[in-house]
Amino acid sequence: MRVIHVITRLIVGGAQENTIASVLGLRLKPGLDVSLISGPTSGPEGSVEPLLAPTPEVLTRIPELVRPVRPWKDLLALQRLAAIFRSRRPDIVHTHSGKAGFLGRLAAARAKVPIIIHTVHGPSFGAFAGPVANTLFRTAEKFASRVTTHFVVVADAMKTQYVAAGIGRPDRYTKILSGFDIEPFLSAKNNPELRLQLGLDPGDIVIGKIARLFKLKGHDDLLALAPRLVRSYPQLRFLLVGDGPWRRKFEHQARSLGLHRHFVFTGLVPPNAVPGLIGVMDILLHLSTREGLARALPQALAAGKPVVAYDSDGATEVCRENETGFLVKPGDFDALHDRLIQLARDAKLRNELGRHGQELVADRFTVGRMVEDLHELYLRLADNAGLSVRMTTNQHS
Repeated sequence: MRVIHVITRLIVGGAQENTIASVLGLRLKPGLDVSLISGPTSGPEGSVEPLLAPTPEVLTRIPELVRPVRPWKDLLALQRLAAIFRSRRPDIVHTHSGKAGFLGRLAAARAKVPIIIHTVHGPSFGAFAGPVANTLFRTAEKFASRVTTHFVVVADAMKTQYVAAGIGRPDRYTKILSGFDIEPFLSAKNNPELRLQLGLDPGDIVIGKIARLFKLKGHDDLLALAPRLVRSYPQLRFLLVGDGPWRRKFEHQARSLGLHRHFVFTGLVPPNAVPGLIGVMDILLHLSTREGLARALPQALAAGKPVVAYDSDGATEVCRENETGFLVKPGDFDALHDRLIQLARDAKLRNELGRHGQELVADRFTVGRMVEDLHELYLRLADNAGLSVRMTTNQHS
């Protein structure tokens, strides 16, 4: 059975790491030929393309497949995708992200691909966007849903939001958790040498945040609350992992507040460095208002760290109130302050919540489970479509 995944770009991020892990894992299944199409990857967010270096034949790049709306490039990308699908004749096209999800599904329909799947990694519409953008994206998703055989969601919240918006029927959705290499997180330690390299003192309580330095990720809220947090607990340090277009803005804000000593910006780090960084954190903070289910949450829990998160999208599915951490209503700075200070002062509570979190995610978020669930879905959909599954090898035709 031939499967082609399509994604807009391969920056360092949860959806991108999920897609590559899925492609590489599914390629190990007998009888599956799995490949990946992506647009160009550039900018301060970095790239996960090196993960494909051992198997360069997997990836096909389409220069016209770009994230911004560019009508001429979008048309060319649609035509190129359709041509590739006609040539390779996949049984399944599986799309990811907004632009690739829209163009990829339309191109697959043009090429008469039997099964078209789209993964909703995060919402493309919601309270974070204005009425014009919401109308546009809802309309686009409804249009694309007409040619979508099945949806995969990384959290129940995505299914709820999309079905409520009239995008597909409930029976056309399957939740498959976004797996990652969990063992390095289960064994993550509070490494004194790494703390020293980061300029963290032994007595500091480290609140970590893993996210692109950009809008909707909640860094603004953290910086707005930081002076009050530091007054309440002067030993607090904020470890911001990641890079993005707004890094200079946030660094300037920290300096302007006189809190530059309390903020550590790691910049862009490779995915294999994340377990060690979580290991030196005492608390993982997640303030995004647009996320399916951020993998930073289960990663922190796997490392035995409590989490404090905005009650947004899929966060509630792993951040369980007073069991693995605390949920806070977006923008409720009083509650956010109180929960963070409570955890900063109570090591026993941090350890207890972290232990419960580790028990919750240890078996649910493995790459192996994600790949098995995807494989089972593919076989089920192929059977429903009456396809006689071709036995193929991992070679492009």
